[in-house]
Formats: sequence, structure tokens, C-alpha cells
Amino acid sequence: MKVTEIFNSIQGETSYAGFPCTFVRLSGCNLRCTYCDTRYAYYRGNHMNVPEVIRQVDQAGCPLVCITGGEPLLQQEVYPLAGTLLEKGYRVLVETNGSMPVKLLPEDVVRIVDVKCPGSGMSERVDWNNLGCLYSHDEVKFVVSSRDDYEWAKSVVKHFDLCDRVTVLVSAAWNRVRLSEIGKWILDDRLNVRLQPQLHKLIAAGEHGAPLSRQGRAPVFK
Repeated sequence: MKVTEIFNSIQGETSYAGFPCTFVRLSGCNLRCTYCDTRYAYYRGNHMNVPEVIRQVDQAGCPLVCITGGEPLLQQEVYPLAGTLLEKGYRVLVETNGSMPVKLLPEDVVRIVDVKCPGSGMSERVDWNNLGCLYSHDEVKFVVSSRDDYEWAKSVVKHFDLCDRVTVLVSAAWNRVRLSEIGKWILDDRLNVRLQPQLHKLIAAGEHGAPLSRQGRAPVFK
């Protein structure tokens, strides 16, 4: 498989936010979201086999592993990689942009399925079948750029009864809409979703609002 990077950081999103995590970022993506902050993963990377990736994850020493991208489901090796990590006792998250089928992933994987709002420019690429293939431990994420995006996300949540089935995450596209605004909309609507700040970006920005390092990427801890 082609791997952009493997590194330790603090998980910044999902209900696992705040935990130390080893990230395995696979290369390549089939979408081009307007707010993407990982464009460096489109093409860059080194070819590695599953045992080589596992060896680096073992050396990293975190019980939580996140396979991300780019879009990790573009590479068939993601399935044996996720399965091997589970067999070794890791908690495995797979972050996907929601355009690829998730049903082939092992059941114990925590699927983090991004449902692309219109503000991403990619909402027509959503694979709606994925929302019927989720387990109770899986999570669905909406990145909101505007009030229109929020209203669209709310309609999807209600149409698919997502709040009764999985954890629903709503986050703000960086520098496009305020978390406080989204929080007010959620409270006004009594919507049982989880507002999630992008914790890794807050860490990277620093306590005094310093410019983001590594193009807004999660800080790397050696």
C-alpha cells in the first residue's frame, strides 16, 4: 500500500478526541473538498506492506490506531491491515470520506463516515448505502461550512434516524463558521448530536492563536 505518514498525535476528532493515537495516513483521494487540509496526501507516499506498517504501529506504542487519508478505502490492503491490527488487540478507527463502501471492513472497526455537505463541493459523491451498513459503535461526521450546510445535515440526520443508531458528529469547517453558532443551532433544534471542535488544530494553533503549523495538520509527538 502507499503510505503518506505514520505518526503519534492526540486524536482531534470523533468521540475518541483527546486520546493518544497512532495515525496511519494512506495516500490518494478521489475527492477534492473545498476545505481540505491534507492535500499533501493526494499523491505523496512510500510503498509499504502490512507487516511493515504493523511494525511501525507496534513501535509507536498507542492502543488506539486511526487509519485515515486521503481516502484509505481506495487501497485494498486496508482490509488486511485493519484486521491484523484488531487481532493484535488495537482499537481501530477508519476515517473515510463516505464515497466508498464501508461494508467490507471488519465488524469491530469503528467506521468514521464523513457525509459531505454541499459546502464541501462533494455532496453528490456521498454513498448513501453506507448509512444502512453501520453498527452502533460507528460514527457519522458532518463538516459544516454555513447555516445552509447545517440545515442540510439536520435533514440527513432525521431522514436516516442517525441519532438513534450511531454517534453523530458535527464540526465547523476551519475559519468558515463559528463553533458557537453551530452550538446555538443544535440547542435551538434540540438535536442530539455531538459538537466537535477540531482539537488537533487548536493544539497546533497554540494557546495564543499562533499560526497553524504543518498546514493545519495534527501535531506530531516523537
